[in-house]
Amino acid sequence: MTSELDISGGTTRMESAFGSGDGDDEAKASVAQKAEVKGSIFEQTYRPWRGSLGPRWVRNYAIFRHHVYGLFSSKGHRYYHPIVRLTILIVFLFSLSPVAMLFLASLGGQGGFGEVLSRMWGINRYNLWGQVLGFFPRNLCMWPLLTALVVGGMISDDRRNGTSAIYFSRPVNRIDYTAMKYLSSAVVLGFVIVFSYMVYYTSAIVLNGEGWAFLIDTFPIFMGGLLAGILLVLTYTSIGLALSSISQSRFFAAVAFLAVIYGTKMVAFLIESTFESSILYLLSPYDGLAHIGQWLVGIESNYDYPLAFSIVSILLINSLSLALLTSRVSSLEVTRE
Repeated sequence: MTSELDISGGTTRMESAFGSGDGDDEAKASVAQKAEVKGSIFEQTYRPWRGSLGPRWVRNYAIFRHHVYGLFSSKGHRYYHPIVRLTILIVFLFSLSPVAMLFLASLGGQGGFGEVLSRMWGINRYNLWGQVLGFFPRNLCMWPLLTALVVGGMISDDRRNGTSAIYFSRPVNRIDYTAMKYLSSAVVLGFVIVFSYMVYYTSAIVLNGEGWAFLIDTFPIFMGGLLAGILLVLTYTSIGLALSSISQSRFFAAVAFLAVIYGTKMVAFLIESTFESSILYLLSPYDGLAHIGQWLVGIESNYDYPLAFSIVSILLINSLSLALLTSRVSSLEVTRE
């Protein structure tokens, strides 16, 4: 339909179209669609570091600080879940429970209740051995759980996230990487296990008012227990890091460590109960350490086989764990592309 209108002396043409059939009979609206992006190509340019690196000990200390300081502040350091921190704190406080008993004994005087507590929690060979290597509750509920929480994700997180490239590009060689991971784990475990042992011994002397004669008599026993505690920390750290290095899951590493400690102990106990043979206790890391610890503090051994067997067993366990650890660390990736 075409019409002409006279506007200001000019002529304007208007055209209208009806029923053109271009979708007028459809009750739909066409909406403009955004073009789908199939992918993007980014140019990656790797530039070598031209700045000045810190000395070797500074780079190694940065790794150590990252893992240890994370227990107190996760800002800029390794993140520990609040539940993990709380559990470590509970284990540490519970390991100091004998100190509280000694304090109550000192308040109770020389007779009655105070004397009973002093005999139960005072310094002797069995209490010094039990402070580190007692099975219940320390090596049943405390030390294995502590190790599983601390060591579980130490290397497995790097394997899963590829963060090992951050270390190796600084540069940090694999020996330093492994040594600092090992030292970080051992320091955390040693702070709870060995430090609590030292606090227990010192508190017993101070609270009971013991003199130099008592110190001279008990110091060799204390040193034997201290060596047993250090050996416990090193062995548990070796096993835990070896299991952490073969997995990408901290949960697997933690559960595997608990399975090794509890499983070997349980199997050896069942075999002894059934066949009256204790030789399988050589497979248990805890029993090997307990046997050596009994010799170090001078208490009677409750194992049927010679002490040399336990020494060889612990040496083999540590050697195999360290061999597995170094083998797996050598396969960690160097760059992220």
